[in-house]
Parts: sequence; C-alpha cells; structure tokens
Amino acid sequence: METYLWITSVWGIYLTAIVFFGGMAWRIYQWATTPKSPVRLGMFPKPKSGAGRFGKLLADTFIAPQSAKIEPTMWIFAMAFHVAALGAFVGHLRLIHEFPFLPEWLGEAGMNTFAAWSGSIAGILMLVGVLFWIVRRTFGPYKSLSVPEDYLLLFLLLGVVAMGDHMRFVYGGVVHAATYREWFLSLMTFKPEIPAELLASNVGVSLGTHMLFTDLLLMYFPFSKLVHAIGAFSSNLVRSE
Repeated sequence: METYLWITSVWGIYLTAIVFFGGMAWRIYQWATTPKSPVRLGMFPKPKSGAGRFGKLLADTFIAPQSAKIEPTMWIFAMAFHVAALGAFVGHLRLIHEFPFLPEWLGEAGMNTFAAWSGSIAGILMLVGVLFWIVRRTFGPYKSLSVPEDYLLLFLLLGVVAMGDHMRFVYGGVVHAATYREWFLSLMTFKPEIPAELLASNVGVSLGTHMLFTDLLLMYFPFSKLVHAIGAFSSNLVRSE
C-alpha cells in the first residue's frame, strides 16, 4: 500500500501539477492569440446600463438561466452538483490550513454542521449529479449525441466522487484532518512524506484510488470540454461588449 500511495498521492500529484498548469498555460495562450471574430453574438435583450450588463454577465456565467428554461431538470442537477463541488472544495481547504476562526464563529455544533455539508451532503449531491449525467448520456435522445470523451469524463468524475464518499462514510474520523494536512503540506514544501498514522490506517487504498482518479481528471482537464469552466466568464464577457 505504501508504494501505491507514493505513486498516486505523491509523485502522481507532482506530475499532475506539471501537466495541469502547463496545459492551462497552453490553452490560455491559444485563447489569447486567436484573432477576434468580426461577428458579435451579443446578449439579447441587452441591458442598457453597464451595471445591468455586468449583472447579466454574472448570471449567465454562474446561474445559466438559459439552461434552466430549455432543460430545467438538467439545470437543477447541474446547479446542485456545482454548489456541492464548491462546498467540497471549501472543506478540502482544511487540508492546507486550519482556520481557527471557524470554531470560534460556529461553535462545536456549527462545525459539525459545516463538516456535514462540506463532506457528507456535498458528496451525496455530487454522486447523484454524476449518476444523473450517466443515465442521461446512456438512455434517451442524448445517447446519439454522446461521444467517448463524455463517458470518459463521467467515469473519472464518478471515480473521484465515489472514492471520496467511500473515505467519508466508511473511514470518516479514522484519520484526523491534521494528518492529511501534514501529508499535503509536505507536498507543498517539496519534502514529501506519508504520515505513519495514514500508513497504519485502512484508509490508504481509498485515498490512493481517490487521488488516482483526481490525478487523471486534472491532467485531462486542460484538453477536455471541461475547460469551459475556465472560459465561460471570458466568453460571456465578449458577448456583453
């Protein structure tokens, strides 16, 4: 298990960082050097004031009201997934640094609620969202529109979320957050080590597999259709001009 963790959760992370940031730099360079089109597909109806255009820009980027009108069921699942993913991301920030003001503000009961929302509930919502997309791509009219990349991305997302949920619901509390923080900070300082508590626990295989799927997803991200998450704001900004 130790070798597996070193491959997926140490060296794999460094390789992922190189590929991800290198790929994103290449992608941004492509966007920046692409000639502007003389044709403008602007907002309609276009708000008259600058504040109105900016508000519509934010709404189109983060709420996607057009999708809500065209396919409300998909929009509900998509919004739930993205909100849950944001909550999970915030919860994962504790791996980098413990925020002492949180216990002071929230108290013990509030911290338990925060942990539930950023871990358990977020994980369930994300899993439901991925399963919905798999069903949507496998059955019905969208099957004929789907390409192998769609299924590959959903498989990687399912692996990340399912193994994260497995760690949360099966091994939650077995390893303290401080131990994960020790492991992550060792990577950040380029002095990698896997804490003995982590190696001695049963969570190692789940963590390694969770990181394996995460590594693969992030390495593929700059070259996949998921990169729209980065370009959505800039494309809507062009439309608002």
